[in-house]
Amino acid sequence: MSETLLPFANYPVRPASFAAGLGATVVVAPHPDDEALGCGGLLALLHQLGQPTAAVLVSDGSMSHPHSQAFSPAARAAVRAAEFRHALTLLGADAREPLLLQLPDGRVPAHAGEPGFWPAAEQLRAFLQQQEAATVLVPWRRDPHPDHRATAALVQAALAGLPRPPRCLEYVVWAWERAAPADLPTAADGVCGFRLDVSAAVERKQRAIAAHRSQVAPGVFADDPGGFLLAPAMLAHFAGPYEVYFEAALPETTP
Repeated sequence: MSETLLPFANYPVRPASFAAGLGATVVVAPHPDDEALGCGGLLALLHQLGQPTAAVLVSDGSMSHPHSQAFSPAARAAVRAAEFRHALTLLGADAREPLLLQLPDGRVPAHAGEPGFWPAAEQLRAFLQQQEAATVLVPWRRDPHPDHRATAALVQAALAGLPRPPRCLEYVVWAWERAAPADLPTAADGVCGFRLDVSAAVERKQRAIAAHRSQVAPGVFADDPGGFLLAPAMLAHFAGPYEVYFEAALPETTP
């Protein structure tokens, strides 16, 4: 096992019943497939427990195969949005229409000074209020992909404007493969990590991942053979019975 995986393997396990206390939950995905990879098991558990769910897609996903001539950027974005909706259906999501922010794939604004940052944060804030979210699922703040980090920053900006911010659970996607030591939590982050037992939802999660056909071999955008596909080694991280989350640690109390 690599050094990257060791901290995850040692995290405490929370049972599937943990999901029962989350209430109305909104998942925020940087790209179509992150919702299934990072927290598809939890979304399926929430459905089984009768908890309402809703989803936000941050980027348009069009740059996974940027050299396709058969599919224009708009067509690629449409394919990926359809896959996103299909995967949510397979995970048992409500019939609520997801919020599609349609920010540029690979260039999601990460800072307040970047064009589009505050309008996106305000849309997120309004959506969270509309859904009466008790919990939001968001990529780990240092998940090693710029769009994932930007998404985390957008969510934090949106939460800062709410009188009662929802509970925030941060999920990992690329940290399984690419995390450097500095990308993993430190004491300064004030979070605790845990593994959630999603064994009861693994089959449903795998179907949702497979629904992202453009990202799984043999793919859809066949005229761009150099485009992105999820490698088998990467997919293997999401086939197991646990998902990894970080949450703000409770303050210590003195007797």
